[in-house]
Amino acid sequence: VDDGSTDGSGKELDRFAEFHPGAVRVIHQANSGGPAAPYNRALDAATGRYVYFVGADDQLGAQALERLVNAADEWGSDVVAGKMVGVGGRRIHQALYQASAPDIDLYDSALPCTLNNCKLFRRELIERYGVRYPEDMPVGSDQQFTFEVCRHANRISVLADYAYYYAVRREDAGNLTYRTTCLGRLDCVEKLIEFKAAHTEPGPRRDKLLRVHFRWELASLLQRDFLGLDRDTQEQICARIARLADRHLTPAIRDGLDSGRRVRLCLAQRGQIGPLCAVIRQDAAGVVP
Repeated sequence: VDDGSTDGSGKELDRFAEFHPGAVRVIHQANSGGPAAPYNRALDAATGRYVYFVGADDQLGAQALERLVNAADEWGSDVVAGKMVGVGGRRIHQALYQASAPDIDLYDSALPCTLNNCKLFRRELIERYGVRYPEDMPVGSDQQFTFEVCRHANRISVLADYAYYYAVRREDAGNLTYRTTCLGRLDCVEKLIEFKAAHTEPGPRRDKLLRVHFRWELASLLQRDFLGLDRDTQEQICARIARLADRHLTPAIRDGLDSGRRVRLCLAQRGQIGPLCAVIRQDAAGVVP
């Protein structure tokens, strides 16, 4: 799917399709502003047994799809996660890829830390439950999609024996995730938290799913960049974090956070912007409180 590209990608895709008639179909559309709409358009047109999503900046290992499909066929997997590696400073959580496993549990594994969509999915399962990407989220829509598919999957597998996917951070940090404003990122994480909470009973399973968001996305909003924001934006961020924390920051989630993140989140929850900024400055200066 050519999502209104301006760098010649559309013509290159058409050229590629000419070399593979009957196997490759190119759909051209106006730019949608995010990956969700082209992903959904591709799902509507897909006919294969499996689907796999590749970020525009990223690369696959030469044997990636062959290995993934063979594993899914052998194990009867609905989802197969192949080992991802970061390129150009891109950080990829590696806990999921310590060993290959034919059957892992969504809630009793490192999968909640790695809910990107760079996995092999059985298309029949996606269509059976009508799963699609939310198009109102400029970032994070892949997490909601992957969570929704995984919670319906009968078997989720991991392959850690090969570099299947190379996630690239562009030199200009131009990936959409890096370009989205702090309030835009907060919009998306709010939707993710509420969606996961609505589809998971309160308790250890929900805590494990939501701890990821408090540890990473929400805590990342309370780092050095926070000091450069205007007061109104700082107050908005803290008020919205407070609403999420009041609803979902259970003692189990809070106690599972390191002290730095716990202090910042709890100060934001209480609207203590002055002390919060002081803590951020201390941390930035390497001062032990």
